Amino acid sequence: MGRKRKGRDISGWLVVDKPAGLTSTAVVNKVRWALEATKAGHAGTLDPEATGVLAIALGEATKTVPYITDALKAYRFTIRLGQATNTDDAEGEVIASSDIRPDDATIKEALHAFVGNVMQVPPRFSAVKIDGERAYNLAREDAEFEIAARPLWVEELVMTDRPDADHVVLEMTCGKGGYVRSIARDLGDKLGCHAHVVTLRRVWSGPFDATEGLSLETIDALARTPELDAHLLPLETGLADLPELHCTPEGAARLRNGNPGMVLNAGGVEYGDEAWASLDGRAVAVGVYKAGELHPSRVFNQS
Repeated sequence: MGRKRKGRDISGWLVVDKPAGLTSTAVVNKVRWALEATKAGHAGTLDPEATGVLAIALGEATKTVPYITDALKAYRFTIRLGQATNTDDAEGEVIASSDIRPDDATIKEALHAFVGNVMQVPPRFSAVKIDGERAYNLAREDAEFEIAARPLWVEELVMTDRPDADHVVLEMTCGKGGYVRSIARDLGDKLGCHAHVVTLRRVWSGPFDATEGLSLETIDALARTPELDAHLLPLETGLADLPELHCTPEGAARLRNGNPGMVLNAGGVEYGDEAWASLDGRAVAVGVYKAGELHPSRVFNQS
């Protein structure tokens, strides 16, 4: 018989403004400790040196994580022209350099090639799995390997500043699985001058914004107090991109048992659409809408 995990069965989201120098996992562990939560996870890894929105899901909210990782997100980042590194960021070793420095107009024109549906090769130092091994482990061992290109939707990529000849500030809005380091690397290649990321900040992710994020100092100061609980956002925040359907108590009871339950469709949700059902404003289940019923794929056990 498995040992029961100690802690509180709390559900919801806590938005953290992640500082540089910590892994996403370390931030999750800090939040779990501060809230004494039995279960926690994050919606989208940030590199250790990256800052910005890291949305932490607690308890039943972890079931909504896929809807946040699939949502659009925005990044603000600075790239260094004239140098390529083996990690595609400032933490790596310089492996190529150039004296070429494109002008602003040339850079802005080159950005058009990275908007829309693009194919992107993740950095060699990334968590992508190659035959069961993490790419970053293979890269550290100087192993020979190839990473296949994968599709990425980039909604917007714009240049917002040029502090000096060597540095360019960009802002990007993209879908799931985007690597900012790959954008910098590939842009440098297209411009013929090499480039890598110097600073990176996730400005927002789905419904979560960096301006609403708590610092780790605040989390430490409020740890294990009702004041920190007050910053929790409801589980339902993670379902913001899905349509909501209302159900009766009888329908909710069926859904909670994993069975199709009757829902009220006020219009707009079509047969086969994914949606979530609520009772008195609280999420009961996510599933597929079919002829007046929701067929559940995820059920929430909110006390």
